[in-house]
Amino acid sequence: MADIGRFNRLQVLKHTGFGLYLNGGNDGDILLPKRYIPKDKPSEVGDWLDVFIYFDSEDKIIATTEQPKAQVGDFVSLKVIAKNNVGVFLDWGLPKDVLLPFSEQKRPLEVGDYAVVHLYLDKHTSRVIATSRLDRYLDKTPARYKAGDPVDLLIVERTDLGHKAIINGLHWGLVHKNEAFKFLRGGQREQGYIREMRADGKISLSLQPVGTAAADQLQDQILQKLLDNNGQLALSDKSTPEAISRAFGVSKGNFKKAIGGLLKQGKISIHSDHIELL
Repeated sequence: MADIGRFNRLQVLKHTGFGLYLNGGNDGDILLPKRYIPKDKPSEVGDWLDVFIYFDSEDKIIATTEQPKAQVGDFVSLKVIAKNNVGVFLDWGLPKDVLLPFSEQKRPLEVGDYAVVHLYLDKHTSRVIATSRLDRYLDKTPARYKAGDPVDLLIVERTDLGHKAIINGLHWGLVHKNEAFKFLRGGQREQGYIREMRADGKISLSLQPVGTAAADQLQDQILQKLLDNNGQLALSDKSTPEAISRAFGVSKGNFKKAIGGLLKQGKISIHSDHIELL
């Protein structure tokens, strides 16, 4: 049986003038239209192909070698491109758009908006459906992270405390305001780090490495950049957070701690508009 809404490895059964038929098991033969057959690798009967399976505009199961923006089980930010009396339709990179029903929306959406959604398979129709009600799909397994662990983040929304983010597609976390040293928006993907596993079960996140090793690494980067720039760097503790982020990808607070440490070690001098290697 083919796995609808996901990539499958299926065997070629026969050639026709309009495409290949693949073995879909209990779902029967599945057509891979001619336009999707890889031109650089002719397929013979008995070969195996990696294809994405979904329902086309005529509600027939079909295969494609095109790459969708997400599969069933994924969290992703998608654009609203149409709306009717059932819900809105999202562009997920395939000819037939995916439905986000009104009942699955957390806020009203209009054409042109973006929404962070989870894709699932409707158990009654076997159609791929989107939902922005994400809580039911997250925090279902124990969070076994440690402070300092690198993680993949999908920023979902801004709150009074900071930015809610999905960690590795599994858990909720929060980038607190003082950790958001650069612009963040819903749908943005970021490399992040576990800052703290709190006693209440919530997870605090950082956009930059944490701990002593991270501080040492930043000091090394600053020294190297000074060496590369004839011993001077047009940044100081008075520089804007944006300028520091562009140069080192860290917050102003962490940069100030790093250059303060280098000053105490007698390696640099700090001036109003630059730092200098001693």
